Amino acid sequence: GMIWHLYDWYLRPGGAYFGAKKANEPLHVQYSYDDRSVVVVNSRYAAVPNLKVTAKVYNLDMSVKFSREVTQGVGEDSSTRVLTLPEIAGLSSTYFVGLRLEDASGAEVSRNFYWLSTKPETLDWEKSDWYHTPTRSFADYTALNTLPAVELKVTSQSRTQGADGVTAVTVANPSRSLAFAVRLKVKKGPDGDEALPIVWEDNYFPLLPGESRTVTATYRT
Repeated sequence: GMIWHLYDWYLRPGGAYFGAKKANEPLHVQYSYDDRSVVVVNSRYAAVPNLKVTAKVYNLDMSVKFSREVTQGVGEDSSTRVLTLPEIAGLSSTYFVGLRLEDASGAEVSRNFYWLSTKPETLDWEKSDWYHTPTRSFADYTALNTLPAVELKVTSQSRTQGADGVTAVTVANPSRSLAFAVRLKVKKGPDGDEALPIVWEDNYFPLLPGESRTVTATYRT
């Protein structure tokens, strides 16, 4: 039960694989559910100066409800709270928090994206025991079902590197809507099976309106 949500029998990585990979970045920006703070986690044994954190809160229609930038250094092997999101009026029932971390040169070193609910999730502590606490009421993410379909623009280039094939995919979102969970696949020809096993740089990722990303996959030729 510890691995099948990360990858399956055919070594196809799942969404949780990329979540775990992101969580283990040596320099990482994250949102704290308990107090709405934004934290930079530095697992390196060296301080990092002049990091810029950008935090934005979006409604379901991708209108920006809050935006803030903070420049701050972080110590070695540390977790540093850099800002706290305020109470925001007029949020849709499901909303989003986007975080971006840049180094002193302006290069992106970490990004994170959360979908949140204005309805809090509550635990039933009266029925808690030593290994499990049931949920009394769940957060409401049903509005995600109303997100419009997005027609993405995709280009790719493939090359051979020793015994490996390497495919770089550039995917762009030309719409005004969020592409919620973009999943890329390399196939063995137009009607072929998915190439497996495969190692993606990233996958199951969001694309904001107007945003584009290039990610790379490596597999045995």
